[in-house]
Amino acid sequence: MSLKDEKIKEAIRHAAAEFLERESNRTALITVTDVSLKARGRVAVILFTVLPAEGEREALAFLKRQRSALRGYIAKRVRMQRLPLIDCAVDVGEKNRQRIDELSQHSP
Repeated sequence: MSLKDEKIKEAIRHAAAEFLERESNRTALITVTDVSLKARGRVAVILFTVLPAEGEREALAFLKRQRSALRGYIAKRVRMQRLPLIDCAVDVGEKNRQRIDELSQHSP
């Protein structure tokens, strides 16, 4: 991945985190963990985790409903020639990492 792509990912991640801080109802802690660029940068998938984990479904539904507003917020904050379409998904890799950490702390 090029340096330009890395900078774009980080800028989108930061703007998405700011948006969630302002717009979420705070019943669950939603953390943006990563951004994945797909289709040659035409689609940005925002990966996130939720605490408590029971709030994942509601958080995903919230983010899916707010995609348009989130894209507008990112457009105001990130200077790009072409802003990618925005999608959201639960960061399964981060959930697995956390589970491995949890299991390794309990093992003898």
